[in-house]
Amino acid sequence: MNDKISTGWKNDKKYNEWIKSLKEKFRQVQLKAAVKVNSELLNFYWELGKEIADKQKEVKWGDKFLERLSKDLMNEFPEVKGFSLRNLKYIRQWYLFWSNIEEIGQQAVAQFRDKKVQQAVALITQIPWGHNLVIITKCKNSEEALFYVQKTIENSWSRSVLTHQIESGLYERAGKSITNFDKTLPKPQSDLAKEMLKDPYCFDFLAVRENYTEKELENDLLTNLTKFLLELGAGFSFLGRQYKIEVGEEEFYIDLLFYHVKLHCYIVVELKTGRFKPEYAGKLNFYISAVDSLFKTEKDNPTIGILICKEKDKTIVEYSLRDISKPIGVSEYKITRELPEELKSSLPDIKDIEASLNEVKEEKSDE
Repeated sequence: MNDKISTGWKNDKKYNEWIKSLKEKFRQVQLKAAVKVNSELLNFYWELGKEIADKQKEVKWGDKFLERLSKDLMNEFPEVKGFSLRNLKYIRQWYLFWSNIEEIGQQAVAQFRDKKVQQAVALITQIPWGHNLVIITKCKNSEEALFYVQKTIENSWSRSVLTHQIESGLYERAGKSITNFDKTLPKPQSDLAKEMLKDPYCFDFLAVRENYTEKELENDLLTNLTKFLLELGAGFSFLGRQYKIEVGEEEFYIDLLFYHVKLHCYIVVELKTGRFKPEYAGKLNFYISAVDSLFKTEKDNPTIGILICKEKDKTIVEYSLRDISKPIGVSEYKITRELPEELKSSLPDIKDIEASLNEVKEEKSDE
C-alpha cells in the first residue's frame, strides 16, 4: 500500500477527534464495569471493531494505524491489557466474523442479516472474551460458532472444556443418533432427548488394549468417569454399573444406569464392542420397561435407552426400532489412537521412505 495513503491518519484531525471520543467512551464503560464487566466490555469491543473496520475501509488506514491506536489507548489506560496490538486485531476479526452472517444457501437481505447480527451480539456478549476468541478461531462458520456460544451459556463451560468440545467435533455429532423418540416421547422432550445424544461418541481418553471386551470397555469408562460424563453431556448423574434389577424370579444387570437431571428421567446405557444386532434393541426395550416399573415415579418422565456400539448399519437400526414401544437411541463410539502432533512431525513422509528404498535398490543393482 502507498505510504502516503497508509500513514495519512498520523496528522489527521479526524483521527485526533475520533481517538478523543474513543477515550471518553471507554471511561464511561469503566464506570459501568463493576456491575456488568463482561457484557459492557464486549459491547465496547463490538463498537470498536466496527469503527476500526469502517475506518480502514473508508479512509484506507493500514495496520500501522492499529499500532498507533494501541499505543494511544495503552498510554491512556496502562492498566488495561485489552488494547494490545494483538488484541485489537482480534477485536477487528471478531467483529468481521459476526457482522458477515448470511443465510445458508442464499444471500441474506440487509434487514434480515442485521437482525441476525443483533441476535448474535446479544449472545456473544454473555460469554467471556477468551471464549469468544476460541470460537472464532476454531469454528468454520457462524452457524457452528453460534452452536458453541449457546452451549457455553447453557452449560457454563470453562474455556478448556469449550476447546475440547470444538476439537472433538461436537457440532457435527450432536443430535445425529438414530432414535425412535418422535414416536415414543411427547414434545418437547423428544427434541431435547435427540439433542442430548451424539453419534459417534468420542472415547479417545480410553487406553484399552486392541482386542478389548465389553467388561474392559466398561471398566475403562468408569476409571475415566469424569471424562466419560463430559462426553455424555450436561445433566447425566451416574447411579451405578451392572445395576441389578429383579424381574419375576430372575436377576438382570444393566451395564450403566444414569438419571438425567434436565430431562427428569432414568437413562439406561448398554455398551457393545461389536456391530449392532436387532436383538440388542429388544433387550434394551426390556430393561427400559423394567426401570419404568421398578423405579420411575409420577414425577419422572419416561425412561430412555441408549445403545452405544462399535458399528451399526443405519437401515438395520431403523427397522429394529420401528415397532419398539420404548424410547431408544443407537450411536457408535470411536477410539482414535493417533500419535501426538510432535511425534507425527518427527516421522519421515511415506514418499521419503519410498525414495530411500528405491535408492537402496539402485545401489544394489549397480554392484
